[in-house]
Amino acid sequence: MPHTLASLATGRSVSLFAEDVVRFSDALNEAIKGSRVLAIGAAGSIGSSTIGVIADFAPATLHVVDQNENELAELVRTLRSREESLAVEDFRTLPLDYGSPAMRLLLHTEAPYDIVLNFAAIKHVRSEKDVFSMLQMFDTNFVKQAKLMRWLKETAFSGRFFSVSTDKAANPSSMMGASKRLMEHVLFSGEASEGLNAKITSARFANVAFSNGSLLQSFQRRLQQGQPLAAPSQTRRYFVSLEESGQLCLLASVCGPDHHIVVPKLNPDEHLILLENLAARYIESMGFIPEIVTDEEEARASVSRLSAQGRWPLLLTTLDTAGEKPYEEFVAEGEATLEVGFKNLLALDYKPTDSGCVADLIEEVEMLFAEMASASCPPSLDKDYFKNLIARVEPSFLQTHKSSDKSLDLRV
Repeated sequence: MPHTLASLATGRSVSLFAEDVVRFSDALNEAIKGSRVLAIGAAGSIGSSTIGVIADFAPATLHVVDQNENELAELVRTLRSREESLAVEDFRTLPLDYGSPAMRLLLHTEAPYDIVLNFAAIKHVRSEKDVFSMLQMFDTNFVKQAKLMRWLKETAFSGRFFSVSTDKAANPSSMMGASKRLMEHVLFSGEASEGLNAKITSARFANVAFSNGSLLQSFQRRLQQGQPLAAPSQTRRYFVSLEESGQLCLLASVCGPDHHIVVPKLNPDEHLILLENLAARYIESMGFIPEIVTDEEEARASVSRLSAQGRWPLLLTTLDTAGEKPYEEFVAEGEATLEVGFKNLLALDYKPTDSGCVADLIEEVEMLFAEMASASCPPSLDKDYFKNLIARVEPSFLQTHKSSDKSLDLRV
């Protein structure tokens, strides 16, 4: 990993997982070379990084599904423009909704796949700002996951299935984190698709530095557009680079133990980064001196004046919006980490919920969606409905959820 902006956040000039990729290179080569790989929702930052690493192992087939046509086109250009040739005989990108009839047809037509990876997600905490966004989040993050697993069972899929989770699924304080915890239950409980004969893994990991939609990417864009930077005060996050995110997903999906969640070995005392300090370092790396501001109007109005003095406004905001937590964690209450042969990765054994809860939840939400699509007057919903729905599977969410009338959409 060359010295780049990412090292401002990670503090590393060499990938944390480079040694593990080398250590498991024989296993990776055996599993991927000549295999048939399907990657869903993989045109974004983490998915495309993983695709780039997988392509180096020469699969025979690499199909990439994503609704974002523009990002699919960019992925193709990136892979085709690399110095090393794309050694994949059947490489295709498909602009599909992964819960659509077209997706089911693809699975039946192109089966069998050996490796299926799912990166599709509504991943922002801000998405709990209203019930419409939450409906889409639930649909994407766990309802379509259940549907996908049923469709894979229809095709007698027996390979490796990986779906990315998030650190925010550990003791979730947000609806987004809770929806990804539900996704983990869908993956591992066996109630979404009983009898699916596949090895199933997931991964929780840190913020990906300068990835699409990230706070750090916003630093770049705000500076380019002559706008103030902003960061929540007294808020700490873990970071990995784009390269590390791809390597982590590769190792978890191909070499991770069945029915386990892979997490990075990051020490909170050493690796939890204060966001306001990181923002200040970024401003300094761009040749300016950070000027701390606590008023939005002042921050917006001061850019021209401060920049002429070699300074740049950094707005610090209060951590009082819905779902936001002051620090990240990978291991939830009642979970334990296991050494599974990696140098810088650990595994979590799946912690189940009560039997039947996951199947009942899937059935209820699918019935709700069907009613909303067909009823002449769709039922009205509120946030408490979703909170209580989650609590049927994760009762602790009633205590860990951070409620607020304020949304990140109200912040700079």
